[in-house]
Amino acid sequence: MSSRGLALAPPAKNVVVYRNGDPFFHGRKFVVNQRRFLTFEAFLNEVTKSIHAPLAVRNLYTPRHGHRVAELGDLQDGCQYVAAGFEKFKRLNYLNLGRKELRGTSNSKGVQCCVHGSRRNPGSWHTLDCFYCSVFRNGDLLSPPFQLLLSKSTPLQWDTLLAMLTVKADLRSGAVNKLCRLDGAQVFGEEELVNGGYYVAVGTEEYKKLPYFELLVPQDSACRTPWYV
Repeated sequence: MSSRGLALAPPAKNVVVYRNGDPFFHGRKFVVNQRRFLTFEAFLNEVTKSIHAPLAVRNLYTPRHGHRVAELGDLQDGCQYVAAGFEKFKRLNYLNLGRKELRGTSNSKGVQCCVHGSRRNPGSWHTLDCFYCSVFRNGDLLSPPFQLLLSKSTPLQWDTLLAMLTVKADLRSGAVNKLCRLDGAQVFGEEELVNGGYYVAVGTEEYKKLPYFELLVPQDSACRTPWYV
């Protein structure tokens, strides 16, 4: 290609895409250029796979007002978008999902979430009538545990919790099929969970017994005692 052709090629655009109606998905970054995506449909297909959308992504919306993006050229560098199938755009505070969750917001599974308390003061969650625990990713000693916050007043189905874990953990192996204690024993129901405990999200692979707590929980953490039961 000639130097003139390179100069005329549109620059790459960096965008972040969220999952429609999902308050636990903090967005996935994409680099959009003409060489990688020839059509808008090709980009939507890549988004479908990358964000593990339950249905094929067919629409993109702006996160604040829900304006539909019609073609690849409408994407703006450094902007955020919400991926959806044929369902309606669902209004959430997408741009702040990585920093806070609004009290009383329900996720796509209908489970109510609570406002985040301080990591150094997890006791503050109790005042909001929240149940919380920390979850590691199986075999991953690079990522810190994520917090799972649930309302005590909302009934919880175990399949629903596993679906929530699948979204938050984003395991390379795919969906979270089971939750284990740090000693490797599998947890089979909500009644077995300990408030403030530590667990490991596991996919189809075997549980990997590693020093998750010792390596990934800060030494000055307010709660330095792992829960095994």
